[in-house]
Amino acid sequence: MKNAYIIIFCSILTIQLNILTPRSIKAQGFLHTRGEDIVDGEGNRVLLQGVGLGNWMLPEGYMWKFLNKGDRPRKIENIVADLLGQEKASLFWKEFRKNYITEADIQRIAELGFNSVRPALNARLFMTEGDSAVFTDEGFLLLDSLISWCRKYGVYVIIDMHGAPGGQTGANIDDSADDLPRLFMDVRNQDRLVRLWVKIAERYKDETTVAAYDLLNEPLPENTGAAAKYGELLEPLYKRITAAIREIDKNHMITLEGMNWSNNWSVFGIPFDDNVFYQFHYYCWSQPDNLNSIQYFITMREKLKTPVWIGETGEKNNTIYWGTTQYFEYNNMGWSFWPWKKMDTYNTPYSINRPSGWDQVAAYTGDGPKPSPDLAINAFNELLENIKLGNCVYYPDVVNSIFRRIPVKVQAENYGHRGYNISYYVLDTTARAESYRINEPVPVFSFIPAGMKDAEQFVRLKTKEWTVYEVISPTAQTINGSIQVKASGREATVLLELNGSQQQIRFTGNSWKDMPVGELKFKKGVNTLKINVLNGDADIDWLNLK
Repeated sequence: MKNAYIIIFCSILTIQLNILTPRSIKAQGFLHTRGEDIVDGEGNRVLLQGVGLGNWMLPEGYMWKFLNKGDRPRKIENIVADLLGQEKASLFWKEFRKNYITEADIQRIAELGFNSVRPALNARLFMTEGDSAVFTDEGFLLLDSLISWCRKYGVYVIIDMHGAPGGQTGANIDDSADDLPRLFMDVRNQDRLVRLWVKIAERYKDETTVAAYDLLNEPLPENTGAAAKYGELLEPLYKRITAAIREIDKNHMITLEGMNWSNNWSVFGIPFDDNVFYQFHYYCWSQPDNLNSIQYFITMREKLKTPVWIGETGEKNNTIYWGTTQYFEYNNMGWSFWPWKKMDTYNTPYSINRPSGWDQVAAYTGDGPKPSPDLAINAFNELLENIKLGNCVYYPDVVNSIFRRIPVKVQAENYGHRGYNISYYVLDTTARAESYRINEPVPVFSFIPAGMKDAEQFVRLKTKEWTVYEVISPTAQTINGSIQVKASGREATVLLELNGSQQQIRFTGNSWKDMPVGELKFKKGVNTLKINVLNGDADIDWLNLK
């Protein structure tokens, strides 16, 4: 069984290292499913590791720091028109879409190691609303540009219908007009969705850069009653769209999302297409952090016998980013981090600086007073500059945590997933962690560090117990690291093992200490770190490799 683990890990590593350099997607042909894997035209397994291009073609109010009067695209558009006037607002939106995602973004996405993007589409950019809907050019031209850049830099595109005609959720995320899932309430909206997907397929049927068509984002939530009321319509609609696409495009993969924000797959029967894979979305928003189980989707994959992909994950912190992508990849699941960038944040690869006067603009989307025309114009003009990649703030710690790549802080609770006597050894295998990985026996506890408001986790190991971590180094390099530890008893000694070399760290006292560990020599590629307690009871918070 151990050999099987090694084979899986090496396969994933090969994919991960290969995506650091651009390659010819065209030469490798269309991606397609093969059992539980996604493979290219040459039969090579591909793990899609991407970012979501949210807020570009479908603006989301929370990424603008807006309140309830600006929580979705049509409301944001109303705010902009109200503050700038219709003529200036029209110019603003053209510049916004031109600048938000550019070739520079795609080049940088590829450089950082991501191999795919998932652009969130709003149907209103591709076809009009009203009684007689007709196609419009703007959305298609934006998508054309994106695909051309992705082709150049070797990045796949998963086309995501984030806001379908009429709305598939009845919530702000699909640009719903009245908080009802009118896609499922009016067959005309379903007809329009089919027409739109056919138009997309006609345009990109020969484009190998396009990996898949994501037919509907997060349809039919349960908390509103939409899932119970319209759930039986979902798979038949998927079948209808797929049949229409297959009339003209037999090559591209199709990915299907379940009800209730993608995660309820009870509506799915036997796969109705031989090039389909299923998708769920994964967010860990609990406090303290908890690494939510994905066993439901592993079980469903065994039943469906298709690949499984995580179309959205993120929106938390570096501990969760490391833990989740490691968890997914060990289970042969690709992922897409959400989102690539948003305003005034620290937990995405890039952050957009908040424009001057933006607090007044944001307050107006709640119950605040209307900003002056000059303030509004200056704020929105500054936004158009701030969204350009070169003016954004880069957070390397976020990206390095996603890829488990040096320089990075390794949290003790993010030991590997290969199981007992491979990724960890503890004396009591019947115990369960207090937090984070609550179905596993390594003791994990939560605490609130001094001066902080959010809890984090630490691991407590006894004499002879150990945990193992897999860290990727882009080059051979030497790091002067440190380890945050304290002794549960009087004193403790930890042996740090890296690629065969060993260093001992002795510490005393029941207060956290950031202890230097000296020079650590990393080889290019995967490095195995083992924390082994030689004596005493050791509390281990993190290992800093920066």
